[in-house]
Amino acid sequence: MIAHYTSKKISGIAAIDGNLNKPAWQTAEKSHRFVDLVSGEPAFFDTRIASVWDDEYLYVAYWIEEPLIRASFTERDSFVWFDNDVELFFEGQDCYYELQINAFNTVYENFFIWQDALKKGSRFDLPAFDLYTHKVDVLAGFQDSSRHGKHPRGKRWAFMDYDLPGLQTAVKIDGAVNEPNIFSKGWTVELALPWKSIGSWFADRTMPPQKGDTFRLAFFRFEALRYHGTTVADSVGWALNEHGVYDSHIPEKFSYLHLG
Repeated sequence: MIAHYTSKKISGIAAIDGNLNKPAWQTAEKSHRFVDLVSGEPAFFDTRIASVWDDEYLYVAYWIEEPLIRASFTERDSFVWFDNDVELFFEGQDCYYELQINAFNTVYENFFIWQDALKKGSRFDLPAFDLYTHKVDVLAGFQDSSRHGKHPRGKRWAFMDYDLPGLQTAVKIDGAVNEPNIFSKGWTVELALPWKSIGSWFADRTMPPQKGDTFRLAFFRFEALRYHGTTVADSVGWALNEHGVYDSHIPEKFSYLHLG
């Protein structure tokens, strides 16, 4: 079942610092516990999100239970998915955005455009999406065997050097990172995504949005369960709603975010 979440309008958040004790987050409605990406069963560790918004930003918060917090990547756009991380996907028109973040506040971003939409004369025919001058990969191509041929729309161009202008991110640790003898409570993530930048993903939506507008977003957590250096479970994926398969790149399965 696709999840629905209503984001409350606020007057703004003074500082994006990972501290979720601010009034805006204390009054926001937390989501239900994340579920297994495939089965829909409740996730092993508790993970929840909340969202609020104003005329400048969409704000998203994650509460992440993790007794042994682990992270390794510190350079922006490193392959953060090899760490334990949380992720956010945001669907535009003929495109979608991916953000990943680990406990070191290391960010990985990617922007996907369906290949049938990126044509000469299209709204994506811009220097920002020039296939010859940017770091580009193909999602669901022949080398991507887990996805190849499985989505009816086909392949996507992946712009791996994409950075969302004005993005703000922060992480706060309740415990310690990479200390196997210390049991932590977990970590929190706070994000601010500018509507001005999000507006470029749409051909016919006015920004800032209005109360009653709806968007499609997906919220994930990926975890390799390791204790004292030993892997005790394969990497697992948890999400606000299940996808039925181990694949986060299915926009039709993204949750509905309603602006209230």
